[in-house]
This record gives sequence, structure tokens and C-alpha cells, in this order.
Amino acid sequence: MGRTVWFLTGNTGKLKEATHHLQPLGYDVKQLIVPEGTIIEPQAEHLTEVAMSKIEQAIPFMEHPEDLLLVEDAGLFVDALDGFPGVYAAYALDTIGCQGMLRLLGHLGSEDPVQSASLRRASFEAVAVMWVNGETLIGNGTCPGWIANTMTEGEGFGFDPIFVPSDLDEDGTPLPPGEYGATSTHGATFGGIPMEQKQKFSHRSRALEDLLRQLPSA
Repeated sequence: MGRTVWFLTGNTGKLKEATHHLQPLGYDVKQLIVPEGTIIEPQAEHLTEVAMSKIEQAIPFMEHPEDLLLVEDAGLFVDALDGFPGVYAAYALDTIGCQGMLRLLGHLGSEDPVQSASLRRASFEAVAVMWVNGETLIGNGTCPGWIANTMTEGEGFGFDPIFVPSDLDEDGTPLPPGEYGATSTHGATFGGIPMEQKQKFSHRSRALEDLLRQLPSA
């Protein structure tokens, strides 16, 4: 196994996703666990600011300077709510949850599925920051889509049970909400599809792929 990547996260779903991308390239992905209360969540407007703050706080816990440190931060941005919850997605999940988000959008909908998708347009955005050889690399990823009318339980985490990703064309480019493409979940949410299928759409996957293009070989 090649170099070790320590991933600062308490989310096993994120850890699994990162391992899926990095392990085939020769990186050994491990979870970095720090004492509770050590990492202070910054009050910032942008995901990059949040991720950079976390990585700076976590660097002192690295025992071996040759290892890599990974932090990923993501948010759900709902157009009809002026971008809420955005960088506060984790707080919104803990307080109102998926059902609360559905209630906030309960007045928006249509019998026409394309129009309904447009009214409930949203996007997942992710930033992946890696500390390597004393430098920081930043990867960005976005997954456009819309908020479903109901929850779907399954393999997903966070707001996955209520988020439907936009279809992708032959080149993997997202299409407008409701438009059918070469790659589709057929209206299923992230919570209702397998991890392997989610990778094709995932904002986290796109952020990690952007990061990987900048990484040296393991």
C-alpha cells in the first residue's frame, strides 16, 4: 500500500466514498479521530473557508509529515430558499432534518414533473482540501438537481433521501432538472440508489476527482 491519507471526518459514508476513489490509486485511507471539541466549526459564508479552517486545526494532529490530510465539506443549496441551508447544511440536518426541508418546500410543486423539478431546484456543492508535503490542494464539485416530494430511505446519508440528481448527457455533463439524459436515476433520490451509481453524479466524487488531478502519484 502507498502513502496514507488521513481523512478528518466522523461520517462513515464520506469515508467509504473517499476510499472508493483513493484506494485504487494506491492510497491507504484512514479516519483521523481527534479529541472531541478540538475542531471548531467556523462561521463562514463559503465552503472553502470552512474546509481550510478545519485542515489548519487538524494539521497539529498529524504524526508523520509524509502522510496526507484530507478534509471535505459540503452543503445543500436550495434555489427557492435563497441558497439555504448552504454551508449550514449539517446544522439544518440536525435541527429540522429532511422532513423539515420538505415542509419548507411544501408549497412548491406541480403535477408536471419537469415543472416541479424546476420549482424545487437545488444543488449539492463540495470542497475537498488536502494537505500534502506542506501545501494545500483544493478540489471543487457540484451536483445540480432538485428536492423530491417525499423521502427515500436507503444507502444515502445527510439530505441524500430527498435529493434527486439531474440526469447526465453522454459526456457526463448535468442536464437541466427534469430533462432525460444518457445516465439517469429515473427520478430516484441519492438515498434510493446504490453507492456505485451515486458515484456517477456525486458532488463529493467530482470534488475528489478534481483533487486527484492535482495529486502526485502514491
